[in-house]
Amino acid sequence: MAHRGALSLPLVIGAAFAGSVAGDQLWFLVGQRLGRPYIARKANLQHHARRIEPWLRRYGNGFVFMFRFAVGFRTVTPVVLGATGYPSARFVALNVLGAGLWASVFGLAGWALGASIAQALGRAGRAEEIAAAALLATLGLWGAHRMIAARSSARAEL
Repeated sequence: MAHRGALSLPLVIGAAFAGSVAGDQLWFLVGQRLGRPYIARKANLQHHARRIEPWLRRYGNGFVFMFRFAVGFRTVTPVVLGATGYPSARFVALNVLGAGLWASVFGLAGWALGASIAQALGRAGRAEEIAAAALLATLGLWGAHRMIAARSSARAEL
């Protein structure tokens, strides 16, 4: 929609950024307030916490900055971070920076994809013409081959 001019690309990116920051902050607070007992009551969260904690130990702040790009970590990481006592101020800073990068990358990628689709659809008429011409050429060559083969066969019989 931004590529077509129906929406402003900076506003789309801004809305994605604001929603991402707000949602992740909310879930971080849920984890902070309810703690590990909340995770212990939710089997799905327990599973994800076991997967997240090694990544957090290994990559530290880099993981917190980039978790939203990792499939399977996006929605549960803030809860786990809040419940495990990750520093609030650090989470806010990394959340804002990570959300800014994420919203920009996906907003621009969506805009580029829209441009590519529009360009491909614009060429679709040309592609249909090329396909029709190729089909006619193939049929013509096949017909010519059959005629030549039939004449050759007829001459061989004489």
